Amino acid sequence: MKIGKKTLIQRIADHIARQPAVGWEPGNEASANRLRCITFKQYMSMCLYDERDGYYRSGSTRIGKQGDFYTSSAVGMVLAHCLTSSLFQYAERHIRDDNFQLVEWGAGTGRLSVQIQEAWKARAKGIPILCHPVVVEDHPGHREEAKLALAHYDLPKFLSSEEALSATSGLWQGRPTVVLVNELLDAFPVHRVTMENGELVELGVAGSAEAGFYEVYMPLSDEQIAASLQSDGIGLAEGQQTEVNLEAGEWLSQLSERMSSGRVIIIDYGHEAKEYAAKHRMKGTLLCYSEHVAADEPYLRIGEQDITAHVPFTSVRKAAEEAGWMVTYFDTQKQFLVDNGVLELLQNHTETDPFGETARKNRAIRQLLLSDGMSETFKVLILDKY
Repeated sequence: MKIGKKTLIQRIADHIARQPAVGWEPGNEASANRLRCITFKQYMSMCLYDERDGYYRSGSTRIGKQGDFYTSSAVGMVLAHCLTSSLFQYAERHIRDDNFQLVEWGAGTGRLSVQIQEAWKARAKGIPILCHPVVVEDHPGHREEAKLALAHYDLPKFLSSEEALSATSGLWQGRPTVVLVNELLDAFPVHRVTMENGELVELGVAGSAEAGFYEVYMPLSDEQIAASLQSDGIGLAEGQQTEVNLEAGEWLSQLSERMSSGRVIIIDYGHEAKEYAAKHRMKGTLLCYSEHVAADEPYLRIGEQDITAHVPFTSVRKAAEEAGWMVTYFDTQKQFLVDNGVLELLQNHTETDPFGETARKNRAIRQLLLSDGMSETFKVLILDKY
């Protein structure tokens, strides 16, 4: 089994070696033998976002057939059509100028941005409202592909997440802004916690480059962890694990500081608190993806696989409201598609070719609405500031 990138493994090991010895092996809290460790959140952050070797900062294309996972934009133009319908209604009601910018954060190769541009042009014929694309993407290869894909559209911009959040970027001055995030929050580094002997403890990571990394328990590293679970009414059973995504709230707070007004559209897979920590989820929701295969092995393929956790939408909504956002819409992706005209895209046809345009579109709609219940697991959260 492939362990991962050696240079990244060594940097993680060095980071662990510099930490205080506060961790213990599961079931061995009474032992005086304490282990040096980092939080799982720190480990996940290095695996995904290390500047040199992180999964989302290096390597080949991560999305599509040759990558490790697909997003909803791979299923034809259906999601783009429905998002454009929602954007168009918002623009007509709230955009007083004749143009606005659509910032896709974590845009990958820009496929969804291109699809929205095409759908916008078809929808906005004769209406003088321009939708300028802005791509925020940290993977160098993805960003270059997005530049090629959007080269012929109106005034595209391409930024890293650090550049976008910079007060000097100029992104947040001037044009009205809508921020779109499709499957971004699930990749934010999370704290992992469990209940041991009736006490809430955090999952840490110990080990070395030679022996490998493994899971240990440690005291909570941030008082917000317990506060977040308590606020959501989550109580874990003995031995049950779950994740706490504090970065989602921090990111929304940063956006709120930058945007005096505007809209954020979040599309991701996740649950309300009651379902998120249901008793059948004894190991939480954390999964790893490599070559379209899911596994629960975060200590293998280090820097070479995706690591994700379902989004805790109850706490995300609360964090958004605390940061000054107003929740305008929250429902399943399936309902969002229906609310924004997906059924109008279905067409009767007499084509005998199953790969004809109409047949493919109808098949894509059925896949998004019906396949494996994923359109129920995916949620759409829309936040506004006026």
